[in-house]
Amino acid sequence: MTPIDPIGGNGDPVLSVDDLTVQFATGDGPVKAVRGVSYDLRRGEVLGIVGESGSGKSVTSMAVMGLLPKTATITGSIRFGGKDLLKLNDKQMNEIRGKGISMVFQDPMTSLNPVYSIGYQIAEAITAHHDLKKEVALKQAVELLDLVRIPNPKQRANEFPHQLSGGMRQRVVVAIAMANNPDVIIADEPTTALDVTVQAQVLEALKAAQKETGAAMVLITHDLGVIAGQADRVQVMYAGKTVEAGTVDEIFYTPRMPYTLGLLGSLPRLDIRTERLTPIAGSPPSTLNMPPGCPFSPRCPMSTDICEQEEPVLQPGPSAAHLAACHFSDQVAGKDPSDLFRPTSVDAALPVADANNGETNS
Repeated sequence: MTPIDPIGGNGDPVLSVDDLTVQFATGDGPVKAVRGVSYDLRRGEVLGIVGESGSGKSVTSMAVMGLLPKTATITGSIRFGGKDLLKLNDKQMNEIRGKGISMVFQDPMTSLNPVYSIGYQIAEAITAHHDLKKEVALKQAVELLDLVRIPNPKQRANEFPHQLSGGMRQRVVVAIAMANNPDVIIADEPTTALDVTVQAQVLEALKAAQKETGAAMVLITHDLGVIAGQADRVQVMYAGKTVEAGTVDEIFYTPRMPYTLGLLGSLPRLDIRTERLTPIAGSPPSTLNMPPGCPFSPRCPMSTDICEQEEPVLQPGPSAAHLAACHFSDQVAGKDPSDLFRPTSVDAALPVADANNGETNS
């Protein structure tokens, strides 16, 4: 499978994922968590990967980092720095993790050691790849904390993870990720469980990290609002497979896959208070013993017999870089989410005056 052509990056790809497949053996049969995912990522570019839980977003990136268990069967190729990462052993991967490719995990408390100070842990990440004295590494740790906008960085460097708020801990993880000026930063749901204000702070820290290092970034999230303000390109995943890919403008304004349209319809609009949400009914399928046809077919209002019999492949539309896996992608173009999915009223959540066009009941 040909990797999706990047847009907006500079130079040759720093990371190329080609036809990546990840399968786990279970007592009930093989679970195909990732099915033929491909992308190229260039320096300075931000690729957003979106989809519901279980779509294969995180498994894809864990495969890139070489962090999947030995029970996983991985095929395809992941090329970085002229090497296929799938052919490297643990010792060789340790040279790349943190220095060439770094990762910001979803939960900072599982990434940080509770018995070591913040400064020590950042300094440890630096000395793992550089022969520096402890004092020099600790000084750089304070500078990194300041770069990710943590107040009183010198004082915070001596504190422990439990003494910091959730947002500060996440920014510490960002500081660790950028400690060795990596070529690629993978951020896996970095704003989950954070309030809107803290989310903005963490995203600003990620922007600062990318600007400082010049790294390419893979931003994994279920929040399309995060993607809109951060990414250059977007890949939408469903049932372990990329079902649509394109620039941010193409995905948000001219989606060509019903699933993408459904995701956009379920995104709340703060600028239009009477907007009706159009959630996608049902749940994603299990990737264990998947039936033939399009995995989204049971939830898709446009489904016909061909959708249940033949799984569509990614095909270019008007733009060669805008790909969609749908038998009826041409018919999706130009439609509104409410044209396909049943709206759900949000009037009940509005003040009485808003629900009645400004007339308050007496």
